[in-house]
Amino acid sequence: MKTVLMVAEKPSLAQSIAKILSRGSLSSHKGLNGACSVHEYTGTFAGQPVRFKMTSVCGHVMTLDFLGKYNKWDKVDPAELFSQAPTEKKEANPKLNMVKFLQVEGRGCDYIVLWLDCDKEGENICFEVNTDKDRSLLLDWDRVRVFDREIAQMFLNMTKLEKEAQVEATSRKEKAKQRPLALNTVEMLRVASSSLGMGPQHAMQTAERLYTQGYISYPRTETTHYPENFDLKGSLRQQANHPYWADTVKRLLAEGINRPRKGHDAGDHPPITPMKSATEAELGGDAWRLYEYITRHFIATVSHDCKYLQSTISFRIGPELFTCSGKTVLSPGFTEVMPWQSVPLEESLPTCQRGDAFPVGEVKMLEKQTNPPDYLTEAELITLMEKHGIGTDASIPVHINNICQRNYVTVESGRRLKPTNLGIVLVHGYYKIDAELVLPTIRSAVEKQLNLIAQGKADYRQVLGHTLDVFKRKFHYFVDSIAGMDELMEVSFSPLAATGKPLSRCGKCHRFMKYIQAKPSRLHCSHCDETYTLPQNGTIKLYKELRCPLDDFELVLWSSGSRGKSYPLCPYCYNHPPFRDMKKGMGCNECTHPSCQHSLSMLGIGQCVECESGVLVLDPTSGPKWKVACNKCNVVAHCFENAHRVRVSADTCSVCEAALLDVDFNKAKSPLPGDETQHMGCVFCDPVFQELVELKHAASCHPMHRGGPGRRQGRGRGRARRPPGKPNPRRPKDKMSALAAYFV
Repeated sequence: MKTVLMVAEKPSLAQSIAKILSRGSLSSHKGLNGACSVHEYTGTFAGQPVRFKMTSVCGHVMTLDFLGKYNKWDKVDPAELFSQAPTEKKEANPKLNMVKFLQVEGRGCDYIVLWLDCDKEGENICFEVNTDKDRSLLLDWDRVRVFDREIAQMFLNMTKLEKEAQVEATSRKEKAKQRPLALNTVEMLRVASSSLGMGPQHAMQTAERLYTQGYISYPRTETTHYPENFDLKGSLRQQANHPYWADTVKRLLAEGINRPRKGHDAGDHPPITPMKSATEAELGGDAWRLYEYITRHFIATVSHDCKYLQSTISFRIGPELFTCSGKTVLSPGFTEVMPWQSVPLEESLPTCQRGDAFPVGEVKMLEKQTNPPDYLTEAELITLMEKHGIGTDASIPVHINNICQRNYVTVESGRRLKPTNLGIVLVHGYYKIDAELVLPTIRSAVEKQLNLIAQGKADYRQVLGHTLDVFKRKFHYFVDSIAGMDELMEVSFSPLAATGKPLSRCGKCHRFMKYIQAKPSRLHCSHCDETYTLPQNGTIKLYKELRCPLDDFELVLWSSGSRGKSYPLCPYCYNHPPFRDMKKGMGCNECTHPSCQHSLSMLGIGQCVECESGVLVLDPTSGPKWKVACNKCNVVAHCFENAHRVRVSADTCSVCEAALLDVDFNKAKSPLPGDETQHMGCVFCDPVFQELVELKHAASCHPMHRGGPGRRQGRGRGRARRPPGKPNPRRPKDKMSALAAYFV
């Protein structure tokens, strides 16, 4: 089959033309200069089947420039350039090495078709592309590079003195390029992104449709090894009459297939394999392109390796050594069906031996600079995720799709993932607070633990408990350090002071702080530039404009819902505990201030009936539907509905030592005999109060508290003892029955 080389003026145009002419059925790969892609497909030219190679230049190949001293504007009078200055034609962009690129791609081609503009400039580029060069050997310096310009100039001057290059050594070695391993999900997603321009999520969805329609085997697999009993010949025979690869398949069936390379057996599903033949007209679009790749890959796995001859000649020019090399394909093997993997043709080397001499045409010095790495492509990211054990064949495309949808990255040309400002700030913020959150180590460690569970080497309960504990601690630490993230966010986005709504006054500057509702919710004082964390998973509102007696901050009220818990808190004390026995994240219902009307000392009643460390505290904001709630767990007691006022007395119960409650009832709904409306008693022991208390459980408990048991503070806030004649509440098997024994 003959080859047609087609050249356009720029890479994007070449890609568009190739897609149109091939109807989307093409394979692409980067050329040796890294800037221009080569798109290959089969078709008809001049009435015969041919192989097309569509590529491009990047504008002009050559440029005209002044020689020597005339090329430096600060060393020559510009007037001399009009008459005396000699010129030379050289490559327009040496970094692209366009001349060698065209030489390599054009070698062995039978026809050339130029897709260039119909004007003088386009005609000039036509001649640049089509001009035969003496197309001479290009030698590479064995030192490769030096970073001192003066030393490089010294070597250049020494080499320019020589007129001949002496052959030092020659070598010819037969080499092989291995056929690919059987196809698994990760490799399919990698190629779909890098060569087919399909995102991982879209590629996975397309593969699943091909599977459900019976065209390919199950596409979610980590295995790259076929079992011994897999019918490879049967799958190959399905493709024997396909118009694109029938000749290759028939030859393999006649000569005998090559057993696929031994890969990794994950024990899940066989490698991705075509199950029946299909055409482009039958599938169309992306489905056909993915199916074509899967089929070509499968045929390649049972083909032979590509064999080629590599020739190398070493030259000496004066004191310096230079080398050139070339490759000649001996047997294309699997690259016949995967042409994008073919060995690129290089310089055609002359036959020579040690001691032969060749004239030196030109010696020149190229000045380049190192460049930072480019943005990761989706394919490169998939490779790194697989390397570090992040995600699975099923979750990798989901992860990549998520970071795109959440605007952490955008997909640029070439399927490169460019971080957005939001993504960059988040990464820097996470790294500043807890570097492990953005490193692959934690996720990789979790995946390894899951693998140990699957292998029966770890207990899933222990792994689950340990993992939850690690992330719980990291979450709480992150919330405590959220100010660090706020500082970074303000650099690129709206300042924190410009967000939220005024809520309560700062105790330092007495200006209103703003309530930031975004999780985690917090208060921010723009004047003092201070941020205060708050309890989460509830609502926050101002508490009667009352102030903390310790720091003059206005109190706020946290509430978990209409039937749940609520308690006031001081934003400053919540973040900076005022007493030694208090911990960060405690509200007024845990504060041990001896005289503050909102503290545990003034509102605490007695030890919780369920947990060992909590104290039941009167919720002074709950009237007329009064509540007594534990300051540790989610126990809530509804009591004294419609009472005018409920106060905690300084007196204690003689039976259980709990604080007594002084209750003023509504006259119309008083449970007391006669016209009585006021009664003082123990919520645990008093027979009048026992009928008015209903035990509930709050829907949820705020996650901020991380303290352990503390001392009971205040006047007689001791353990609630069992009243005489009541059954022991710790004996019933049903826990709710045990709790009810205190209140019913």
